[in-house]
Amino acid sequence: MQVEVNLFTVNKRFPLTISRGTTAQTTNVWVRILQDGIEGWGEASPFGVGNHSQSTDIIRGALQQIAPSLQAFSPLQRQQVEQVLIKQQIPSSVRAALDIAMHDWLGKRVGLPLWQIWGLDRHAIVPTSVTIGIGTPAAAKARTQDWLQFMDVRLLKVKLGNPDGIAADQKMLLAVREAAPDTELFVDANGGWSLDDAIAMCNWLAELGIKYVEQPLPRGQEKNLAKLREHSPLPIFVDESCFTSSDIPHLANYADGINIKLMKSGGLTEAIRMVHTARAYGLQVMFGCYSDSSLANTAAAQLAPLADYLDLDSHLNLIDDPFTGALVQEGKVLPNDLPGLGVQYSASGA
Repeated sequence: MQVEVNLFTVNKRFPLTISRGTTAQTTNVWVRILQDGIEGWGEASPFGVGNHSQSTDIIRGALQQIAPSLQAFSPLQRQQVEQVLIKQQIPSSVRAALDIAMHDWLGKRVGLPLWQIWGLDRHAIVPTSVTIGIGTPAAAKARTQDWLQFMDVRLLKVKLGNPDGIAADQKMLLAVREAAPDTELFVDANGGWSLDDAIAMCNWLAELGIKYVEQPLPRGQEKNLAKLREHSPLPIFVDESCFTSSDIPHLANYADGINIKLMKSGGLTEAIRMVHTARAYGLQVMFGCYSDSSLANTAAAQLAPLADYLDLDSHLNLIDDPFTGALVQEGKVLPNDLPGLGVQYSASGA
């Protein structure tokens, strides 16, 4: 199979601030594989967690490195390709783009959407959350109102872990609650709390009826999750602490759920393994995203019937998404009936 690589830059309608910084624009990578006259599409988006960084330059360099080796393979040889990529230590976002593209190619080859190939039920898809980034209470309230006007919001994900401390977190969350008193909320600290602050916040959040807390402690402090869980009345989800299925057994006693992101997992193949591993340990499952366009989020939506929670909203905050794919209906991100991913390209952007 031939591999073609193109860069595209996307800009957020509203810059997103989390505990680690603010993102307003990213340059993502569009991967196209070609064989037998059929193209399969995938996306790699940059991300960073602690000392772990997969920048656009790293992604592009890895693709240039591996592309010649892939010419000997067919998109039908996903298992063999995956082993080559792992052996050569190709970054997970690059593996994700190639794995998504091979799945897309397969769906187009047989003329079926991926969700249907897997025998999944679109009626089982739950509404996606939409994200409120860290900011002043007034800014958070305004952003909440904007989301409520933009779509049928069923669940709000509020980013906490403000560098100014948990008092700032509390003021901002109360502003969001005031703006959306009837909308379910959960919070994501992106590892921005200390253990003591996490214990205090989990108890305070429980009194407000928050559904659960995501990544309360920094990656690398997983052992402290055990103590937090003893004192937290809320379920705890892990994100930055969980990249692949091999991480799940070490976290199963300290968490209630995991956030699967295709860029972390290395694609749909590993995401499916993560779902089954998490279920075997009695954990709940969420699908999330980074600064992904409709291409990658539509890929994740193909597996959405397997999730308890969805956080696939990044493409909804883009002013120039070059792709269209999954539909938004009643607050849900639903894959369409087109073959493969069901993604189409528009040079003018969304």
